[in-house]
Amino acid sequence: MFDPRLLRAFTAIVDAASFSLAAKRLHMTQSTISQQLARLEDAAGLTLIDRAARPVKPTTAGERLLGYARRILALQQEAESALGDRAGTTSIRIGVPEDIVGAAMANVFGDFARRHREIQLDVTAGLSRDLTRRYRSGEFDIAIVKEDQASADCRAAFPEAMAWFESADAPDEWPNPIPLVAFPPGGLYREAMFERVEREQRRWYIALAGSSLHNVLVAVEAGLGLSLLPKSAARGYRIRQYTPFGTERPMTVSVYSWDSTGPTAELVERMGAVLAAGRPRSR
Repeated sequence: MFDPRLLRAFTAIVDAASFSLAAKRLHMTQSTISQQLARLEDAAGLTLIDRAARPVKPTTAGERLLGYARRILALQQEAESALGDRAGTTSIRIGVPEDIVGAAMANVFGDFARRHREIQLDVTAGLSRDLTRRYRSGEFDIAIVKEDQASADCRAAFPEAMAWFESADAPDEWPNPIPLVAFPPGGLYREAMFERVEREQRRWYIALAGSSLHNVLVAVEAGLGLSLLPKSAARGYRIRQYTPFGTERPMTVSVYSWDSTGPTAELVERMGAVLAAGRPRSR
């Protein structure tokens, strides 16, 4: 299935015979409209626009798609007109780590949805590495991820204070090998935990691998082992910082968005403000 937003970008480029003019007509940047065409070509598995031509023009495959694209967009417009109320007729797809969707962020989503009834917010919570992969493949319009270092195309970045935690009822001394509570393989903090414990010349084993931040926090609270976690996530759990390992360098919370204009840009700015309220800006 072709995303109508991508088809609209494609038809605008054909009609304008220019990327820059098409971008102006759709009120977006040239970079954004180029990315949307690239995503449509990836979905079709074919080159749709001859970029070397002056002016640019559709390829043979693009000409074949053009009529269908216009019909799809016309049918979408017809359906919107028939329904009358445009509530939820477009979507903004958002990927975020589980602990980011707190009350403040939920309030931003709620206020945005009330003011933009035509937009459906499709929010997915998950592990940062998976969210990054899905954003880069075009599955999300906005992504907030935790990573060692922000990429050059991030909209904003904030440091995330990290610390080791144990149960409030933990013993004075942990055994060797030391039990760890971790995320599954691929989880962001997992490798950092192993490296730190080995630097301390301690042996370790995984006592529990939790699929969510809440699972990990509950396991630490229950005394199953130590874990490396964001300091902000510890509130509300009977856990305390494990001081023998000392301090850890912060992670980076990065905000990414394909679109820098319109409602998407407004939402990105407000999401960034929530992150900034609890974290200093890193750049």
